[in-house]
Amino acid sequence: MTKPSFLLLILFFFINKSDSSTHQICIIGSGIAGSSLAHFLRKYSPQSTTTSHQSILIFERNDVIGGRMRTVSIGGDAFEAGASIIHPKNQYALEFTKSLNLSVRAPSSGADSLAIWDGTRFLFQTFSPKSDSPILDKIYDLFNSLLLLRRYGFSLIRMERFVERMLKCFLKFYEGFEERPVFGTVEEMLKWAGLYEYTARTLEEELVDAGLSPLLISELVTVITRVNYGQSVSISGLAGAVSLAGSGGGLWSVEGGNCQIPARLIQSSDVTLNLQEEITSISRLGNSYQLNSTKGNSYSCDVAVIATPLDEVNITFSPPISIPERKLQHTHATFVRGLLDPGYFGLNSVADIPELIATVEIPDLPFTCISILKKYSDDDMTYKIFSRAPLQDALLDRLFSSRKETIRINWGAYPHFKAPEVFAPFLLDGFHLYYVNAFENAASAIETGAVAAENVARLILSRYPGLNSRDSSILTSFAHDGDLLHLDL
Repeated sequence: MTKPSFLLLILFFFINKSDSSTHQICIIGSGIAGSSLAHFLRKYSPQSTTTSHQSILIFERNDVIGGRMRTVSIGGDAFEAGASIIHPKNQYALEFTKSLNLSVRAPSSGADSLAIWDGTRFLFQTFSPKSDSPILDKIYDLFNSLLLLRRYGFSLIRMERFVERMLKCFLKFYEGFEERPVFGTVEEMLKWAGLYEYTARTLEEELVDAGLSPLLISELVTVITRVNYGQSVSISGLAGAVSLAGSGGGLWSVEGGNCQIPARLIQSSDVTLNLQEEITSISRLGNSYQLNSTKGNSYSCDVAVIATPLDEVNITFSPPISIPERKLQHTHATFVRGLLDPGYFGLNSVADIPELIATVEIPDLPFTCISILKKYSDDDMTYKIFSRAPLQDALLDRLFSSRKETIRINWGAYPHFKAPEVFAPFLLDGFHLYYVNAFENAASAIETGAVAAENVARLILSRYPGLNSRDSSILTSFAHDGDLLHLDL
C-alpha cells in the first residue's frame, strides 16, 4: 500500500483547521434573506430522514442579528433604524409574525400631517387634528383627501391602479407549488410573475404611460421614492412601484422592532450562529467549499449561500465569480431628541411643524425627510432624519433650537436602481454557491428578501444530492435541468 504524500497531508490539515465536521449549508448574513433561507430549508426538508438534520451555520459580521433591520434606543424608547414598514399583503412577513408569536404594531389611526418642502417654502401640506378624537381624525382624513384631489386630480386614482397591477403580479409568488416552479435566475422569476418589464424602464416612464400628471410625479411620487429609497423617479419601474405600495394604508410593523423576525427565525431553525465573524474568502475544493473568516477559522461546507449584498463586502472567491457591477444607495439616518426650530421653515411656532416634512428632487437640499417619532412634551421630541450625505453639527444646529441626543447611522440601504436592470444569477458558479440578494435589483424590502430566500431554498434542495424535499412538487423546476446544472458566468 502506498502512503499518502506529505503534501496531501498538509492540504488535509489546512482544509480541516478549526472545524473537523462539515457544515452542509453555510449562510453568510443574518438579515431577512439569511434567516428566511434557514427557515425554508428546515420547513421543506424531510423530517423522517437523516438529511433533515443537516447542519446550518450562519455567519454575521456584526454583533447583532438582523442585517438592515435594526432599532436604536433614545430616552429608553426603541425606534426602527432600518426597514421599518411592512405592507398588509406581505404574506411571508405576516406568516412569520404569527408563527413566531410576535405582536403586530398597528398603524396609527390618526391623520398625520405631511408637508412637501422645496428648500424655501411648502409646496403642499395636509393637516392633523391636535386632539385624540376619532371623529376629528375622520374629518381631517376626508379634508386631506380633498386637498390631495384638488392638487393632483384623478391622477391619484391612476397611480393607485398602477400599484394594484404590480401587486397582483407580485402575489403570484405565493401560489402553490403545483403552479409555481423553482427559478434558476431572477429574470425567469420576474418574467413568470409578469414583473420583468417593470425593470426595463424607469418609474417616470411607466407613470407617464399610465397617465399620471407631471405635477403628481414631480411632487408626491418623488417624495415617496426619496423617502423609501433615497432616489428619484429615475429608478426602475418595479422598485418604484414597490416604493409607492409602501406609502399606502394598513402598513404595520412588529412590536419591539422588525429585527425580531430574523432573530426568531434563526432561533427556531436549529442553526449555529457565529456573530462578529466575517467571511473573507470562499474557495471551491472539489465537491465542497472552504470558508475562511476574520477570526482565522476555516469551515468546510457542501453548500455556500451569500445572503447579504456583495457590493460592499470583501470576500475573495476562488475560482473567481463575475456579477454585474452594482452600487448601493447610502441613506444616512440621523436620530435627534430635541426640538426643531420652526424658523428654519418660516413658521411661527413648533405646533405648526408637520409630522412629516419631505423634499422634492432639488440637488442642494440637505435632507430627504424629517419625521416626528415621539412627542414627550411641547418642547421635547424625538425625530428621524433621512439624508443622502451625513448631516454635520452646524446644519443640525440650524435645524434644531435644542438637541439632547444625536445618533447617526450610515446604511448601505438598497441598490442604486437603474433601468434597465441587470441581474446577478441565484447560482454563482454552476455548483452549489448561491446568491439570495441577486433579487434586490428588482426591489429591496423585507418581503422581497423572504420571497427570494424561499425560491433559493427550493433551488438548493432540488440540486443538492441527498437534500431531498418532503414533497417533490416543491422542487418543480422552471428551467431545464441542463440550464441549472450548466449555468455559467
